[in-house]
Amino acid sequence: MKRGNWRSSGRDRHRQHSQSQWRSRHRSAHDEQEYSSESAAGDAGSSTASSSAPELPGFYFDPEKNRYFRLLPGHNNCNPLTKEGLQKKEEERKRSALLAEDDGSRKKAPRTGLNSALLLQKRHLGLLPPSSYSRLIHEVKVSGMQRHRLEVQSSNSTSPNTDNFHLIVADSACERVFTVNDVSHGGCKYGIMNFHGCRKGSLSVEMCDNLYFTNRKVNSVCWASVTHTDSHVLLCLVGISQTPGCVSLLPASLFSNFNPDQPGMLCSFKISTAWSCAWCLNPQADKTFSTGVFLTRLYVRATYLAGSDVLAQQFAVRAPVLFNGCRSGEIFSIDLRQRDRGRSHGWKTSRFFQESAITSIQLLQDENYLLAADMLGKIKLWDIRVKRSVKQYEGHHNEYAYLPIHVNEPPEGLLLAVGQDCYTRLWSLHDSRLLRTIPSPHPAGKDSIPNVVFSSQLGGSRGLPGLLMAVRHDLYYYSYNKDYQDGLTLEGQC
Repeated sequence: MKRGNWRSSGRDRHRQHSQSQWRSRHRSAHDEQEYSSESAAGDAGSSTASSSAPELPGFYFDPEKNRYFRLLPGHNNCNPLTKEGLQKKEEERKRSALLAEDDGSRKKAPRTGLNSALLLQKRHLGLLPPSSYSRLIHEVKVSGMQRHRLEVQSSNSTSPNTDNFHLIVADSACERVFTVNDVSHGGCKYGIMNFHGCRKGSLSVEMCDNLYFTNRKVNSVCWASVTHTDSHVLLCLVGISQTPGCVSLLPASLFSNFNPDQPGMLCSFKISTAWSCAWCLNPQADKTFSTGVFLTRLYVRATYLAGSDVLAQQFAVRAPVLFNGCRSGEIFSIDLRQRDRGRSHGWKTSRFFQESAITSIQLLQDENYLLAADMLGKIKLWDIRVKRSVKQYEGHHNEYAYLPIHVNEPPEGLLLAVGQDCYTRLWSLHDSRLLRTIPSPHPAGKDSIPNVVFSSQLGGSRGLPGLLMAVRHDLYYYSYNKDYQDGLTLEGQC
């Protein structure tokens, strides 16, 4: 054998030996990966299987079928598997799991080791002051609220409500709730639901017979005290085609089953765009309300050039001061006693900013503090005196929706907000702790964002404490009292 041929054959044998070792290592690694995928697929937890499979750009690994599927950039009739669809499927799976957990008899405590028996024991031992005990026992009750579906009674109609709830706003005593429903053929209908509650565990809902219909959308609603407390309702209606928007002041007696002969004052004001409205309860500005940048004292009107759409408003009670939240993220106040309304913004008594459009503002009972929510999902508590954010409430979800926040102050001290993901979240107002996250009874969607009302006396002075939730065309009650029972009538219960 020639030396050159020997060298060549030696190199070939060395190459074949290296290739066989590489194939052996690759086959063992492939076998291990295949074995791990099979074992993960056979495991009960699908999340373990999903985490063991590497992510490939443009592909989705299905842990149930133990294989990859190609993702398309958009919707396709042949293959509707998209990243948005998979995300929505996963969110629906989480919502169903949380809803099943929420319906269970045992609820998770908001804090580790927090329960009624332990708190009562600490109180008897003098380890908890009365104020702390009241706040902590409230957290325990909030975490244990149970969901009940309410049937809305109406004397002139036997068919159930099929129109989705758009807005619900309770009066100051939470005896009545003004409702706005989206009508399928366009526009809205609105009326008043009367609530009758009893401490022994019953709650009934009656819808007024004379519902009002309009071909316009309703942007904002607030109760107004013209002749007496909560005597009227103020509505902001969106303009259509050549018809401008308007603000209507309707007497609440219109929405009554007794058909009164004298319904009271009814008036309307044409306004190009009204995103928000507020009614003043301070006697120095009696019968004054605001709609966007317009201040009206019934038939006397004043205009302030805010420079941006005013999406949220609220009057202070102790002084005739109006607080405004704008699309630009600016929050400013107007003292109605000042006369300057020029372009220099000198009439703004206080002014501070958040990062995005303000969707809701709420003054606390201590009117030195104001809560504001924006379209980035940020909820902040501001000290108006120093124009500084002192607390932030994490977990709220919002990207572009016009969503309100709700405050229920002492003795409970609760902050409530419904996110664009259709979850209702409750925080402790004092320490900004997230106490409860309530999943929606319906799948999430743009037309199924819940509307909520929380009160310690839902239905008046003898009413029940709890959360009222309107989702699509259904009405739910989350009982703060464990003695609540479905289907009880008021007769013989109170």
